[in-house]
Amino acid sequence: MTEGTATASTAAAPEPSTDGSPPRPPKQEQEAASTEVTEVAHGVLRLQLPIDFPGLGHVNTYALEDGDGFALVDPGLPGEKSWNDLNDRLERAGIPRRRVHSVIVTHSHPDHFGGAGLLAEETGARIISSERFRTFWDFDDDELAQREPGDGSPPVRRLPNFDRPTPWGGTTEGPPPERRKQMEENIDEMLRWFRVPVPALRLADMDTISLAGREWFGLFTPGHTNDHLCLWDPEDGVMLSGDHVLPSITPHISGMVDGDPLARYVESLDRVAAFDGVNIVLPAHGHPFTDLAGRVAEMKVHHEERLDRLREISSTLGWASVVDMSHELFAPRSWGSMAESETYAHLHHMHLRGEAERREVGGKLHYLVT
Repeated sequence: MTEGTATASTAAAPEPSTDGSPPRPPKQEQEAASTEVTEVAHGVLRLQLPIDFPGLGHVNTYALEDGDGFALVDPGLPGEKSWNDLNDRLERAGIPRRRVHSVIVTHSHPDHFGGAGLLAEETGARIISSERFRTFWDFDDDELAQREPGDGSPPVRRLPNFDRPTPWGGTTEGPPPERRKQMEENIDEMLRWFRVPVPALRLADMDTISLAGREWFGLFTPGHTNDHLCLWDPEDGVMLSGDHVLPSITPHISGMVDGDPLARYVESLDRVAAFDGVNIVLPAHGHPFTDLAGRVAEMKVHHEERLDRLREISSTLGWASVVDMSHELFAPRSWGSMAESETYAHLHHMHLRGEAERREVGGKLHYLVT
C-alpha cells in the first residue's frame, strides 16, 4: 500500500498525462507479475504474485533456501486466486509446500500478510514478524492476539472493524468503500482462503535469525506502518526492504504511526542507508536495485517537496482541515483516508517543529503553516 503510485488505474497501464504529452510508462511497481523465477542473491529466489491495488501490479515473494527447506517472505494477498498463484510459483521454483518451514511478513498490509496464515496452516511453518506486528483483527478482538500458533482455533468468520478513530478526526485506513462492500458480500468465500496470522517468532530490533544459511538482522523501520520489518544480511550485503525502500515510488507514510510518523520514517531511511556493504536491495514491489543510499536521498527530497507544497497550500487556504489540505495535495483519484493520513503525517511533523499552528474545530484538526 503506497502513495506514490495511487495515480495508476490498472497495474501495467501507462499513466495519462495532463499536458498533452505522451503517456508516461508504468513505474516498476505497477508492472504485472511475471511467472519467471529468478535467483536475485545467493540462496534467494524472487517469485512475483499478481495484486490489484491502485498503482501496484505485483508483490515480490522471496524464497530463502537452507538445509531444512525454505523461508518465504510476504506470500501475497488472501483469496483463491492468490493462493493458486502462490502455489504455481512454488511449483515453477521446484519448492514443494512441505519444504516451507517459515513464513516471514514484513508488515501488516494484506498484500504482505494475507497468505501467511493459510500457508502456515497447510505446511506447519512458523510465522515470523516484527514484535510490533498487529492486524486489523487483533485491534478488533484482543483475544485473537493471544492465540497460540496451531492451537486449533477455527478460521475467523467475520470482517474486522476497520473504523478506528484517527488523530485528525477522519476515518481509518481500511479498504475503500467499494472494496469493503465487495468483501462483505463475499465474506464466506474470502475467509475460506484466509487465516489471521499468529506469529510464532516476533523479532525485536537487531534480533538475529538464520535464513538461507547465514545470519540476518531484523531492523525495526517504522513510518509506512508501525510494525515494519526489514532484514539485513551483512555477509552477502543483502537488504530485504519490504515497502520501506522501493525502487521508483515512495511508500505511504501513515498518520497512524506513533509519535512523528514522518520523522520516524526519515530516521529509518537514514539508518538503512548508513549500512556499509549493501550490494543489493530486495524490495516488496519493483525490481531489485543496488544504490540504496542514492534511492534514500531521492525519497527524502520527495518528502521535502511535499512539505514545501503544504506551505504553498496553507498560504492560499489559511486555516484548513486535514481533509481540505489533502484535496489540494493529492489528485482527486487519490482522495480518501490514505491521502488524509499522509497529509496529517506531514502537517503533524511541521507542527512538532514549530512550523504550523493547530486547533480543533468540530472534532477535526485544522492547521495553519506559519
